[in-house]
Amino acid sequence: MEIEGFIKPGSEEEELVKKLDFSRLPRHVAVIMDGNGRWARKRRLPRLEGHRAGSKSVQEIVETCARVGIDYLTLYVFSKENWKRPIREVATLWRLLEDYLKKEDRILVENKLRLKVIGQREAIPAVVRAELERVEELTKNNDRMTVILALNYGGRAEIVDAVKKIMKKKSFDIDSLDEEKFSQFLSTAQFPDPDLLIRTSGELRISNFLLWQIAYTEIWITPELWPDFRKKHMLQALVEYQRRERRFGDIHRREFSKE
Repeated sequence: MEIEGFIKPGSEEEELVKKLDFSRLPRHVAVIMDGNGRWARKRRLPRLEGHRAGSKSVQEIVETCARVGIDYLTLYVFSKENWKRPIREVATLWRLLEDYLKKEDRILVENKLRLKVIGQREAIPAVVRAELERVEELTKNNDRMTVILALNYGGRAEIVDAVKKIMKKKSFDIDSLDEEKFSQFLSTAQFPDPDLLIRTSGELRISNFLLWQIAYTEIWITPELWPDFRKKHMLQALVEYQRRERRFGDIHRREFSKE
């Protein structure tokens, strides 16, 4: 773990780090980043300012996970349902993402972070899609941590798309289909299922996110709104994760291994 200059000596964060067993970290953490609008409303600010503040949380959580040693971090950035929001807000969200990619691509490269996208990318604005594909290509050989952005993503749509792919394979033996084979047709086929799902803002729902993949994922919900979510809260989630007993339907606890 690389925390020098990142965790202040004597801080609450340092105490949390001391509680962590680094041999039992979740390999894959997924985050539903919720609460930007409410954060802005509480401060009588435009919703746009909530999204701007939320982008700072993204930067800190990506850095925290990379420094601690998480292998995969999936961020629920834009759902298929988000198109229902006001046109101006939607346009701003895509513009913020475009700006982020242009400004942070160097940081991703320097820190050996790989960027991947899941979701129905054909509906993403062309200029943003081009930036995403550019940064994916730029970072494809990085191996420190993979940052997965869920964009124009919906869990139900992903399952439907997987079924369509199977039906188009004329030589596929449908009687051989099992859960493992089905997973290979999902957009997450190259990634392990999440071990830990974090949701901010205190809402008790999963919002059509990774419905297939989180069957046995540990869920941690915090009342913190996303713009207020910082490394302290990320470390709290990791400590809580390690207190859980993961049985995957069995009666015996299974120890997590990074192997």
